[in-house]
Amino acid sequence: MSTEHDAVADADAVQDWKQWHERRTESVSAPYGPLSLTGTHWLADHPEGRLPGLPGQWAETPDAVVLTAGADDGLTVDGRPVTGEVRLTADSGPVPDARVAHGGHRLVVLRREGLWAVRDFDPDAAARRAFKGIEATPYDARWAVPGRFTSYGEDRTVTVGNADGKRRGLGLGGELSFRIGGVEHSLQVTVEADVPQALGSARAGEAPLLWAVFADTTSGTSSYRFRFLRPAAPDAEGRTTVDFNRALLPPCAFADHFLCPFPPPGNTLGTEIAAGERNLLDR
Repeated sequence: MSTEHDAVADADAVQDWKQWHERRTESVSAPYGPLSLTGTHWLADHPEGRLPGLPGQWAETPDAVVLTAGADDGLTVDGRPVTGEVRLTADSGPVPDARVAHGGHRLVVLRREGLWAVRDFDPDAAARRAFKGIEATPYDARWAVPGRFTSYGEDRTVTVGNADGKRRGLGLGGELSFRIGGVEHSLQVTVEADVPQALGSARAGEAPLLWAVFADTTSGTSSYRFRFLRPAAPDAEGRTTVDFNRALLPPCAFADHFLCPFPPPGNTLGTEIAAGERNLLDR
């Protein structure tokens, strides 16, 4: 009886994973998904106020970005043409809801570690047009294992390299422990409040509490150089499921202009995680 029950459970898990993979592919290839990001322009790098490929004059203040434009610039804010000066705070919603637009482009105002930037999302980006899909290993129940989250009980920040070559702080809230092949492993994890908005959610309609950046022995060879993992929220005793079938490619795998953090110390696993998203399909 248990064998029959396990077979049904495995079939359900396989179907859930297939649906998750389909949703994920749709999400990254959407008109304003990560493939459409064509630039992240830090205002501090452009004191003259002109951003590459974008009209208008952009200036930063301690608490806002000031955009100055005329009717000929073709910029809109909240759907209305900009003719003069507009003060902008950081966008907090989905990219399609960004306040500033230039034709089909959405210009997202970003604030990170006290610095202001503008991201340019273009549905006609070359990367989006060339996208052929995500290479992912089919579901295997061996990669979904029990885990336990242990909070640090305090906020910790570690400085790590980022995909743009700069070093930034990464907030860590605790440790996730689990066993693979009889060997104990652990990952330092961030709590949801510290997860950059661009990462999105690994499961539609669900907001996992934990987020980890990790590498393993496949990283840089048969998998991308590092990946993300977002387990479901742990219960009151810290129990959760660590499902590497849903390991994610980071946003910088889709566009070079994301600021993906590299794995913090201890998050490079000395084992092969041959599961989840691995790479982009060859273009």
